[in-house]
Amino acid sequence: MRLGGRLAAAIEVLDDVSKRHRPVADALKDWGLSHRFAGSGDRSAIGNLVYDVLRRRRSFGWRMGNDSTRALVFAALAEGYRLAPDAIEQALEGDRFAPKLPTPDELQRFGNVDLAKAPAAVRADVPDWLASELEASLGENWIAEASALSGRPPLDLRVNTLLGGRSKAETALAEFGATPSRLSPVGLRIPPIKGAGRHPNVQSEATFLTGLVEVQDEGSQLASWLAGAKAGETVLDLCAGAGGKSLALAAAMEGQGTIHAFDSDKRRLAPIYDRLRRADAKNVEPHGRADELAGLENACDLVLVDAPCTGSGTWRRRPDAKWRLSSSALEKRMAEQDAVLNEAARFVRPGGRLAFVTCSILARENGRRVEAFLQRHPGFAVEDAGGVWENLLPGAPADYHAHTVGEGRTLTLTPLKSGTDGFFFARLVRR
Repeated sequence: MRLGGRLAAAIEVLDDVSKRHRPVADALKDWGLSHRFAGSGDRSAIGNLVYDVLRRRRSFGWRMGNDSTRALVFAALAEGYRLAPDAIEQALEGDRFAPKLPTPDELQRFGNVDLAKAPAAVRADVPDWLASELEASLGENWIAEASALSGRPPLDLRVNTLLGGRSKAETALAEFGATPSRLSPVGLRIPPIKGAGRHPNVQSEATFLTGLVEVQDEGSQLASWLAGAKAGETVLDLCAGAGGKSLALAAAMEGQGTIHAFDSDKRRLAPIYDRLRRADAKNVEPHGRADELAGLENACDLVLVDAPCTGSGTWRRRPDAKWRLSSSALEKRMAEQDAVLNEAARFVRPGGRLAFVTCSILARENGRRVEAFLQRHPGFAVEDAGGVWENLLPGAPADYHAHTVGEGRTLTLTPLKSGTDGFFFARLVRR
């Protein structure tokens, strides 16, 4: 496909997402199935345009002076490909599949307008109602923090130390530009894609197929590492999902002890079985029924709660989610978090730990939930997450936001501060 066809396809997909209120991944998949002539390079280029529009929809519209889908796609082209107005015109000259170009004034405005004069929520690329939530959560630099959630993300991998070291995986993936993560001691990072490029399909590489690496954001790796699971312990991963953190805990425990991976939704849990076999993680026991956990009450050294949340920390990878998020959905997630924390408390033994993790940056579903939990469960105390960081990540810079909660501190990771997805971490001890 020529560039004009790719632009037209991106407009078609975005209109489909808007009209049918569906996830962008589903719309892109359906478009590919109904346009089989499009090669993998075409699909990647179209996907890049679509995701870039969704990441920066408000700022692109403000800079163009036009928030139509067509204008936004051309804004994504100009920004992502670093193309000046005359270069865009030349690239599309004679292309019969190309959409109508924006006016010269629109293209000139896009390149010259001062975004600093835009309203705060526009600069942050978020819905208006989220501006106050983000300011309360991230402080005076919240606009820059939110804007960083609108960039293209890297591809992060976690090395499975049950099967080999990081240097082995780095050598195997050197052709893709994989280098050691800055903070995670078991991570590798492949840089964000540029222009019409695409990330390598690491799932087809031997390092993945043989279990040496797993795809996992560095922030998620750090949250798993900070949980502090030790060899020989009894651990409960209460919201295990597909098992990413269970696998990370298994490696941290050197395969010794037992990890009980539970999720109430068996469909979410289903992928864990193949992942466990591939990773050779023999000390993980999956559970899809709550009654299977009865013998673990007051018996776990560590309970990890990767709680349901808005996913606001993953907006780089799932930018359509921020436009679907509502205040009622936030309230629903908060109630779910309170319920799962109450459930988790009964499994922690005296002296045991409760690690609370979300992939959110919103204080109301992070630190505020910990505060509410302490009121309901005064037998728990918040540890100093900064001290945990120093102990388990010696030499790593303190690139996180710390907040005092109860007797201790919690931490929040963000793309701007730590270079990861947005993650919240708190660790509590049962007195």
